[in-house]
Amino acid sequence: MLPNGGKLAGRTLFITGASRGIGKAIALKAARDGANVVIAAKTAQAHPKLPGTIYSAAQEVENLGGKALPCVVDIRDERQVEDAVRKAVDKFGGIDILVNNASAISLTGTLSTPMKKVDLMLGINLRGTYMTSKMVIPHLLKSSSAHILNLSPPLNLNPVWFKNHTAYTMAKYGMSMCVLGMAEEFRGQIAVNALWPRTAIQTAAMDMLGGEGVAKQCRTADIMADAAYAVLTRPKTFTGHFLVDEDVLREEGVRDMDQYAVQPGHPLLPDFFLDETPEALAQQMEQHGATPAFKPPSASATSSSGGPIESTFEVIRGVLNEDLVKSTKALYRFDLSGEHAGVWFLDLKSGAGSAGPGQPHAEPDVVMTMDSADFSKMFAGKLKPTMAFMSGKLRIAGDMTLAIKLEKMMGRMSKL
Repeated sequence: MLPNGGKLAGRTLFITGASRGIGKAIALKAARDGANVVIAAKTAQAHPKLPGTIYSAAQEVENLGGKALPCVVDIRDERQVEDAVRKAVDKFGGIDILVNNASAISLTGTLSTPMKKVDLMLGINLRGTYMTSKMVIPHLLKSSSAHILNLSPPLNLNPVWFKNHTAYTMAKYGMSMCVLGMAEEFRGQIAVNALWPRTAIQTAAMDMLGGEGVAKQCRTADIMADAAYAVLTRPKTFTGHFLVDEDVLREEGVRDMDQYAVQPGHPLLPDFFLDETPEALAQQMEQHGATPAFKPPSASATSSSGGPIESTFEVIRGVLNEDLVKSTKALYRFDLSGEHAGVWFLDLKSGAGSAGPGQPHAEPDVVMTMDSADFSKMFAGKLKPTMAFMSGKLRIAGDMTLAIKLEKMMGRMSKL
């Protein structure tokens, strides 16, 4: 681990999304120096599935020797950001460092991403980062050690990082473009840099994307905290860089990266936007027991996007919820022929469910093979799976009882 050197003692850090994960790890690293830390995040009450609140994070900061100010902040809300910045300045006398960590993710294609999700990602990743920076910068300009650090990737324009999740890439690259512009705009006054992990980091988001088995392929958030510490203690002339955690630490003399591994010695999963393609990442995750939620769609599925099948899946996604998943517990694949041929999946086995084009992320419990026209009729309530099966219009491989369970869902959809 990179040792603390006391260089952040008395400095004030404003960290978004600091109630858990990488943001909290950076906060705790700074606390060991005796820094002042503003925990700016939304979680004021304990979440049933996610650990930590702004208050528990603040307590951890103070237990390590830092001073904390927990603030309820949705960085899409201008007034909340304004209030948090004002409180930070009132309590600590100014702000020296801004860490833009808060982020939203949905690794879905254009036709599978509801506009609500698009607005969420752009609102948090791009607009939230820009707005928080804009409000903190007047105070940073008064500091002798002013830094902005965005947790965002290098601007890799290889199309493979756009084709499967265009909205997310646009939103995340928006954070990186803030670095590109603000580093030049405030050169000599504020250091503005980006930091990104070489490998996957074990966080709640990674557990969601990789499922059971992904943790052993990850490093802990401590590697990002150590790398952030190294960057934030450099002079403000060090600016405009797109940095990778491992490279930063090697420059600091750290050689043992295995100490950051969740399971030392286990092969690690490279993070997005670097050298590995999405297909290679999904394959590596599966090889080591994880189930990637972002598995890229097959070529045949991509070609079938749009039209009545996509419209049907839009309705399906609208009725998905955790109760439906709990009552079904099955993963379906649909092999469609005819005018709108392609492969589609329906996951009623994990989380709140998901559906869309391409192969499912794991071996399906049921495979249904049928004409695309009959598929549309089936989900419109005009053709029951049992009748379709008996008439030869539907072939089923797998558990027939799980196929029958779909009739309940179809009944709900036909009423929409």
